[in-house]
Amino acid sequence: MTGQAPVAVITGGANGLGATIVQALLDAEYRVVIADIDRAAADRLAAALGERALAIETDMREPASVEAVLDRAMEAFGLPWLWVNNACVMAARPVLEITPEEFDQALAVNLRGTFLGCQRFARRLRDAERHGRIVNIGSLAGQNGGSATGAHYAASKGGVHTLGKVFARDLAPLGITVNTISPGPLDLPSVARTIGADRVDAVRRMIPTGDFIAAASVARMVVELARPDQGGMTGATIDMNGGLYLR
Repeated sequence: MTGQAPVAVITGGANGLGATIVQALLDAEYRVVIADIDRAAADRLAAALGERALAIETDMREPASVEAVLDRAMEAFGLPWLWVNNACVMAARPVLEITPEEFDQALAVNLRGTFLGCQRFARRLRDAERHGRIVNIGSLAGQNGGSATGAHYAASKGGVHTLGKVFARDLAPLGITVNTISPGPLDLPSVARTIGADRVDAVRRMIPTGDFIAAASVARMVVELARPDQGGMTGATIDMNGGLYLR
């Protein structure tokens, strides 16, 4: 990193976990780029956070949109140090009821989007001969098949975990680390809506530690993985699931 405040891009950063990550990075003295398909929400968050925040409407399914985020970020703040692949479609539906269109949509945003984010950001770092950090947001569903989400979501997140290892191996010689955080059920309204209000208490009782995972703790882990002195840690999957999945 240079002597200036580092720059981070957070995809899906306007709401939920993404917004929590944005705030944690801002508190850690980053300049933050809120890349989200929900332009209005991204604008509102950036306006509330001040001059160290920039909102960019982004469709992570499209290579041109990912490149545009990088162009705008570099124009406003400089080359990012950190890219957080958080944008996702969360969906719950019985496997026999998932349509091909729903399946494709989940993979396009969650998996293709993560691939494009890792690839296009790493190319910029390589061309500038700069080091950097990538943090992918996976899911417990991608490890155990999921119990409260759909097969399309679980499959996409399983792919995110695998992509993280591939990129970690191939980008290590460039000084770019790639790690994945795998949360269990988070203490977010979006998670409660996906699970269903009638199932929230039952899911909570299933968690060995007794409660949903704090989004703020996931955000703090992003900050930790982005540290310049974390160069020896890459290709890791960090489990944050309250003991639901042990390995």
